[in-house]
Amino acid sequence: MKKQIVVIGGGFAGLSAATTLAKEGHSVTLLEKNKTVGGRAGKLVVDGFTFDLGPSWYWMPEVFENYFKQFGVAVADAYKLVRLDPSYKVFFSPTESIEVPASLEAFYAVFEKYEPGSSVQLKKFLAEAEYKYNISMSDFVNKPSLSITEFFDIRIVTAALKMDLFKSISAYIKKHFKHPYLIQLLEFPVLFLGAKPNETPALYSMMNYADIVLGTWYPMGGMYKIVEAMEKVAIAQGVNIKTGIAVEKINVLNGKAQSVRANGMEYIADVVIGAADYHHVEQNLLEPAYRNYSEKYWKSRKMAPSCLMYYLGIDKKIKHLEHHNLFFDAPFDLHAEEIYDRPQWPSNPLFYATCGSILDPEVAPAGKENIVLLIPVAVDLQDSEEIREKYFDIMIERLEQLTGEKIRAHVIVKRSFCINDFKQAYNSFGGNAYGLANTLAQTAILKPSLRNKKVTNLFYTGQLTVPGPGVPPSIISGQVVAKEINKYLAK
Repeated sequence: MKKQIVVIGGGFAGLSAATTLAKEGHSVTLLEKNKTVGGRAGKLVVDGFTFDLGPSWYWMPEVFENYFKQFGVAVADAYKLVRLDPSYKVFFSPTESIEVPASLEAFYAVFEKYEPGSSVQLKKFLAEAEYKYNISMSDFVNKPSLSITEFFDIRIVTAALKMDLFKSISAYIKKHFKHPYLIQLLEFPVLFLGAKPNETPALYSMMNYADIVLGTWYPMGGMYKIVEAMEKVAIAQGVNIKTGIAVEKINVLNGKAQSVRANGMEYIADVVIGAADYHHVEQNLLEPAYRNYSEKYWKSRKMAPSCLMYYLGIDKKIKHLEHHNLFFDAPFDLHAEEIYDRPQWPSNPLFYATCGSILDPEVAPAGKENIVLLIPVAVDLQDSEEIREKYFDIMIERLEQLTGEKIRAHVIVKRSFCINDFKQAYNSFGGNAYGLANTLAQTAILKPSLRNKKVTNLFYTGQLTVPGPGVPPSIISGQVVAKEINKYLAK
């Protein structure tokens, strides 16, 4: 029977859940507090420059393909997708950098250059990473993780034992490789997974397979093209999208959500999905008696980083940059410690720059560049304009030094986004950008549950629940919760 479903939050997970349930014939209303859907994947347009406000890496292309395919849409018809080559560039010093090639054979050659004979180890490493990736995608990420019994399958248990869950990715990588550049190259995704390499399970070497073998891609026009395509699919499926609607309360009676109050209106619901920040939904939209978790619980969680970002319009073209650029000319371990062990503004930060206009003429006026600079930082730090400017100066100085280009004098557009903005724009817990850290103690059934244990028809989706942070996992999260809701409604 057709049911009334209210989705709170229009990010990737909310859009994914809404479209999947609408396809099943339900009446779905999606409420988004901001003026546009997309959540963290917003868009900023200033003086002819177009910036992706949030995610900029397009990995795991099959997740996007499978999502659109269920609605009869091909990715090629939704947006133009190109594979980047080089995938990205890593700067280690003004004279030393590595361009990571799309070709696997060329990648083997890079490893041979720095560590003769290492391509043999790399092939073994990637074969094991492929195994982990395929098992994870087929047997783990699509599980709701509501009970340990979901994993009582001999094939899954056997696979888990082979996936290095109790070995750190740092130790695992160093078992195969010795050269510090190669180690950093393989450890870099971990910085955004939310824990130090020596605390992240070696399971996550599967991300090296996603990076190196499946490749880094880019939707022409920017990542917001994915949001626009998903919004178009949602509307075609009949989802009623309402933007600029801030939810105030989930009304509960006798253990069931009756309605959602927003902007003075009541939206009657047979099912409610919290696709906004999980902590915000629990602590601000529910009475204490109906919350899964206490504030003490949330404060005990290990969070992935927040970040400081600058969106820059440059009035000239810049040489020596690629689409994605990692600046590893500072100590990796020190920066990680200052995020996770001793939370503070970093003393000598690593940073990242993306320059979409190198490939895409749509995102900057002719002869100009759009650049986004990003420093991962600890959550809940003091955030001020003075601090932002300090780190802008650090990044620009290092960018000029490492590229050999004058950049500061050519900045004609400059905007910033940091912890305070994450809190204000997305009700982000601690101002986090990347959700919970992917430690073993916060994996699968140990993540916040996608079901409310006290309100039978209240569910959660997004980066703070299963399967975890990132664009592809968030899309999968929406599909997983939709399946659970269909089971609930069928009872």
